[in-house]
Amino acid sequence: MNYSKESQDLDFAYKVRRALNESAESLPAPTLDRLAQARKAALARKKPDSGAKVHVFSGVLAGTNGFSFPGPSTWLGKLGIIIPLLALIAGLAGIYENEKQQRINELADIDTAVLVDELPPAAYVDTGFTAYLNKAEE
Repeated sequence: MNYSKESQDLDFAYKVRRALNESAESLPAPTLDRLAQARKAALARKKPDSGAKVHVFSGVLAGTNGFSFPGPSTWLGKLGIIIPLLALIAGLAGIYENEKQQRINELADIDTAVLVDELPPAAYVDTGFTAYLNKAEE
């Protein structure tokens, strides 16, 4: 079996505990009394439990590591959401305009090629001319 280091340590601790419990049953009564007195003395010297101090931050969002803007108004927090959203919208609008301009340029290039060609534009609409071009290619 492939145990991790933690599980091997835990198995060893259980084995030691079991061995100590088994051997504790065979101890003489005076030894058990001395152990009980030593335990009571140790518990009497134990420091009282003190509550753990916990720092609580209000308005903590995921990913802020406990940092939040001070003050009752959260306009800075709202700006932290609005500014990236506005940047995203502006970026998408810019991409749309760029794509639209490229499409216009491509159509203008096609129109220029048609108008500069020696054939009249009516020839491209004529179905007989299209059939003639298909025959000429064969």
